[in-house]
This record gives sequence, C-alpha cells and structure tokens, in this order.
Amino acid sequence: MATDDRPLPDGRVLIRRHSGLVRITHWINVVCILFLLMSGLQIFNATPALYVGQYADFDHPIASFGARQTPDGLAGETMLFGIRFNTTGFLGLSVADGQWQVRAFPAWATVPSYQDLATGRRWHFFFAWVFAINGAIYLIANLLNRHIWRDLVPTWRDIRNLPATVVEHIQLRFEHVREYNPLQKLAYLGILLVLVVIVFAGMTMSPGLDTAFPWLVDIFNGRQTARTVHFVAATLIVLFVIVHVAMVLVSGVWNNLRSMITGRYAIRPEDGHDR
Repeated sequence: MATDDRPLPDGRVLIRRHSGLVRITHWINVVCILFLLMSGLQIFNATPALYVGQYADFDHPIASFGARQTPDGLAGETMLFGIRFNTTGFLGLSVADGQWQVRAFPAWATVPSYQDLATGRRWHFFFAWVFAINGAIYLIANLLNRHIWRDLVPTWRDIRNLPATVVEHIQLRFEHVREYNPLQKLAYLGILLVLVVIVFAGMTMSPGLDTAFPWLVDIFNGRQTARTVHFVAATLIVLFVIVHVAMVLVSGVWNNLRSMITGRYAIRPEDGHDR
C-alpha cells in the first residue's frame, strides 16, 4: 500500500490516480474539444469536400458531402474515394427548423446551428488557442514529472500482455489494476499523438502561420492535404471519445468520475482489481 492510500470501510483502498494538473487540463480539454468539433463542422460546411495536395481539384475530391436530385426528390449523398452513399437525414441533407436543408453536417452538430462561417471561425479560433495552451501545459508538465514515460508508454511486459487484455475486453471483463492496462496506455498515448497532429495540421491551414513557418506546408505536402489530415484526426478524436465514454460507463461510472474529479480511484488491495 502506498503512503497516501486511503482504506475504505468495505475493504477497498482509494489510490491517487490523477494529479490536479491532469484533472484540470482534462476537463478544459472536454469543453475545448466539444466546441472545436462543432465549430469545425460549421467551417467545413462552407466547403464540404476534401482534397490532397496544395490546391483543391474540384473535379476530383477524395470525399464530399452534398445532395443530388433523384426521381423521388433531393437525397443526401456522401462520396468517399469514389463510392457514394445515401446519407439523407444526417449528411448532405437534413432537417432544421422543420425544413429540409442542403448542408454537409446537420444543424444540431454545428456551432452556431445556422449557417454562419464567420461566427464559426471565431468560436473555432478562440477554443483552438485555449486548447493549444492547455495542451502545451499538460505536455510540458507531464514530460518533466515523467507521468507520460512512467504511466503511458507501454513496456515490453505490456506488449506481451496485450493479447490477453484484448481477450478480457472482448469478454467484457474490465478489471482495472493500480496501473493502466496495455490497451489504456496505447489509447491514451495514441490520442496524444493525434492531438499533436491536429494542432499542426490546423496551423498549416493558416496563411499567416505558413508565412512564419513555411516548413509546415512541406511536412503535410500541401494545405489541402493538411485540411484532410485535420478532418481525419478530428474523426479519430470523435471515435476515441465514443469508446472512452463507453468504457467509463461499463467499467464503473462513479469510480471513474471520482478519479477524474478528486483524483482518487478505488481498488481492492488483495488483488489490485477495481470492484
């Protein structure tokens, strides 16, 4: 038992899992990512297609979201690498204020809900700065105190245990020990890398920053490629959030929430497993 562990009446022990800095930056990130995603979709709706390279080849996007006329009327259509899908009701054509509207992402998914590129950009850039400063504080502090190296970088033992951990998750056995399991380490380390990539891809789309840091465009092989990478990274973040929230729900809502609010996480000391 560590010196700051706190025993509970039911035999469990509250360990300290998250520092104050990790908890504060986590909740700031929650707010930032929500507004960045919704304002980003507002901006994307102004040009609902993705390209590769320096310039947009309007005749050959790799993905697009719009609507087309059919014998039965308008239909939402999403194209991905030449394959077209009917996405009426969600992507390309959706209902807002009781009427069908042609827009890539629906009103409920954007900030603001109505079509307003200028307002969407202001929301996006404000939270982008907050997110970047918050992320820099997290990275610098946790590199200096070795939290990232000690708790997030997988060891060889983690790699060896990875297949067994995957099987446990498939069987819906979510046994959490004092340390993160291999899947948690890979997920958290992976999303950190995605967050770094999305920041640099976003910087590459800024003409002003391209002037100050021209090597950014070369790294991403063009501003349109950077925009596509930015969109893909945002999609990965959405998928991470969905899985992350689902894991919190099925592995112990209160224990997980308490750890991210107070820093304390309950385990049973004789086997190190969460109950």
